Amino acid sequence: MQLKDKMNNTDLKSRVVAQALAEGFVACRVCRPDAVPEVPARLGAFLDAGYHGQMGWMEERVSWRGDPSVLWPEAKSVIMLAESYAPEHDPLAVLERPELGAISVYAKGRDYHDVVKKRLKRLARWLIEQETCQVKVFVDTAPVPEKALAQAAGLGWQGKHTNVVSRDWGNWAFLGSVFTTLDLEPDAAEVDRCGSCTACQDVCPTNAFPAPYRLDARRCISYLTIEHEGPVDEGLRAKLGNRIYGCDDCLAVCPWNKFAVAASDMRYHGSAGGTLAELVVLDDAAFRLRFSGSPIKRIGRDRFVRNVLYAIGNSGDESLCGLAQGFCDDEDAAVADAARWAVSRLNDL
Repeated sequence: MQLKDKMNNTDLKSRVVAQALAEGFVACRVCRPDAVPEVPARLGAFLDAGYHGQMGWMEERVSWRGDPSVLWPEAKSVIMLAESYAPEHDPLAVLERPELGAISVYAKGRDYHDVVKKRLKRLARWLIEQETCQVKVFVDTAPVPEKALAQAAGLGWQGKHTNVVSRDWGNWAFLGSVFTTLDLEPDAAEVDRCGSCTACQDVCPTNAFPAPYRLDARRCISYLTIEHEGPVDEGLRAKLGNRIYGCDDCLAVCPWNKFAVAASDMRYHGSAGGTLAELVVLDDAAFRLRFSGSPIKRIGRDRFVRNVLYAIGNSGDESLCGLAQGFCDDEDAAVADAARWAVSRLNDL
């Protein structure tokens, strides 16, 4: 690359970063599409161990998921971006309120797919106005190894809980990417800074981490309440507590969150929760209405009510037994099974 071209690219990259921050992202870094050669082996080991559970889609297009340069061969640079959704409250406090349904912080407000993708598209449009190029944007909707690319670009590192952690904004962030045919100067990769800390491993209620940096999704509460279809293993149900959509435990205890940057978009700070008594009686129409625009909507009424019934069974509140009883013959087999389990638990008090 000629010196003049390099200077021009450096200037363009600086403007890209400035524009990204102006759009509301907390960080913006660049890497090459081929900067994550370790991903295929890691992904293969994960799949071979069966850690992906029912997420069969992870076995599809493995070549793309393992090598971003295969996804779009024309791309020369990947602009990685982080958007904060840091909570304004202690996300673990709700676990002390068994009458309430605990919902993961990321799902309390507007669906991040919609919010982040629109922001990415604005940045991409701005970029093609500056330079002749092609772009593609992704936010958790394509076989892109976003976490590995984030580390390669220097946004942060994949912590022992497998999520991206940053010295600048903790681990409360959504990741997005802009692939482009522009040849931008890459940033230095971030190094692992977890040290001897095991807080995220120790707090997990279901022991979903067989080893640091390895997650067995089949035991992860986020997977069980969101991705898993049918009844949850009886040995894990009591460990769900009142978590009815996702789990924040391993994220919440990370000490790097002392540097967390407050979410700039208030649409993430919603109030999607409620009491178990009001949530369990939602029919399909009421469920869709209540969670319109929320990521919760995608799991459907049946899986959601199944989760609420597990929480009722864990609540220790005998007054909820009658409500659970009313679902013992539900048309959905998993809901009916969860209801019978909840009734049995409450009757044993």
